[in-house]
Amino acid sequence: MGIRSLLAKPLAAYIAKQQKKWASTPVETQEKVRKMLIKRAQNTIFGKEHNFGTIQNYDDFKRNIPIRDYEGLKPYIDQIIAGKQDVLWQGKPIYFAKTSGTTSGTKYIPITKDSISNHINSARNALLTYVHETGNSSFLDKKMIFLSGSPVLDKKGDILTGRLSGIVNHHVPAYLRSNQKPSFATNCIEDWETKLAKIIEETEKADMSLISGIPPWVQMYFDWLIAKYQRPIKEIFPNFSLLVYGGVNFEPYRRKMFESIGKKIDSIELFPASEGFFAYQDKQDSEGLLLLLDTGIFYEFVPAEEYFNPNPTRLSIGEVELGKNYALIISNNAGLWGYSIGDTVKFVSKNPYRLIVTGRIKHFISAFGEHVIGEEVEKAMKHALALHPETSIIEFSVAPQVTPKQGLPHHEWLIAFERKPNNMQQFITDLDKKLCQLNSYYNDLITGKILKPLEITCLQPDAFQQYMKSIGKLGGQNKVPRLSNDRTIADKIIQWKEKD
Repeated sequence: MGIRSLLAKPLAAYIAKQQKKWASTPVETQEKVRKMLIKRAQNTIFGKEHNFGTIQNYDDFKRNIPIRDYEGLKPYIDQIIAGKQDVLWQGKPIYFAKTSGTTSGTKYIPITKDSISNHINSARNALLTYVHETGNSSFLDKKMIFLSGSPVLDKKGDILTGRLSGIVNHHVPAYLRSNQKPSFATNCIEDWETKLAKIIEETEKADMSLISGIPPWVQMYFDWLIAKYQRPIKEIFPNFSLLVYGGVNFEPYRRKMFESIGKKIDSIELFPASEGFFAYQDKQDSEGLLLLLDTGIFYEFVPAEEYFNPNPTRLSIGEVELGKNYALIISNNAGLWGYSIGDTVKFVSKNPYRLIVTGRIKHFISAFGEHVIGEEVEKAMKHALALHPETSIIEFSVAPQVTPKQGLPHHEWLIAFERKPNNMQQFITDLDKKLCQLNSYYNDLITGKILKPLEITCLQPDAFQQYMKSIGKLGGQNKVPRLSNDRTIADKIIQWKEKD
């Protein structure tokens, strides 16, 4: 046993003890965080404008701090960029995490001296929690790869700016850096295909034990390795024992991923974002991710069906219900206040509080009033794949077809298959039937003959990769929306339709 794996166990035991302590007092822990945030930001520009000095309880908090998305917070971000201090949080951010916006173009999410530990320590604690649960720490002595964005930083105003994964790369602990792949120079390569080729060159002979990244880009890494060696990943990396992933629902990728590996290995799911590291998988045999309640983030939850109401219900951690979809709202020690991150979550446990990510609040199809959400299309796909075990998909996305050349409107599922179902029509029937069961509005439209059952358009295997490349977002932390309420994406990606 190496020195890293040896020293990790007592630290893992300590982290597990601390975790158990705050997880057993969730309401008190969150109330403590809320009070700390208000006190620390009381004399900021935002704090003065929103009467932080008068906030005594959660009702006061809700009354004084409205829910905002990035557009609502942008005037304050602009002040920070212009050089002002004490705008949203004490002092100035140490970084801006740069991420793609919808209406405002690039978004600049502040990271402060106080909030950086949430990103760094949470990733560390996810691994240590796994070590404590399983006793497996040997992976720490071997090579580990983190498929991430470039660590090259530029400046916005006088603040260092870059992709979150690139920023975090600068804070990898020294004791892990010698084990880390790829090299810093390779990580700086912007073009994903060039970078991936170099990553393979650096890792193909290494003793890899842990591989981490967003599933579609990890899968692309595996595909390139398998194409080169004509062997499964387990033979290329015999000691590969832990897969760490996040960013998208893993279920559509699970079968192909483990087929590529060639054996069952442990995995850890993470829920990180530029706005904060919110949750991680703390048990190998339990559903859901442990919500991190003590890392400087105060959470609120808005019932998803109320999100677009003028005055939606806002709930704190002690008020949520199991099995209900909520839009996630955060306030944190980076200066985000009542901030809607755009994700929807559902609690699967309250002791401790564990959740699953169910989709994006703005990613839905309701062209006909059906309001189909990401969780529903992913569940329908999982069901159809289970009924047709010979089938394997690479990626898919769904869009409405409002004006077909003939027949009724319908939902178009654009799917890149690795292996097609033996009976495509039955696969479509099973997929549509399950979606009808999951969404009564969709079912009513089908039975009322407003919509016809869904149609599948088969795409080339590399269609989604080609699409992402065409818009300059191949690799890194980028991902294709699972569904859209218009055809902006569908009409572009369909050019990679499989030839008849």
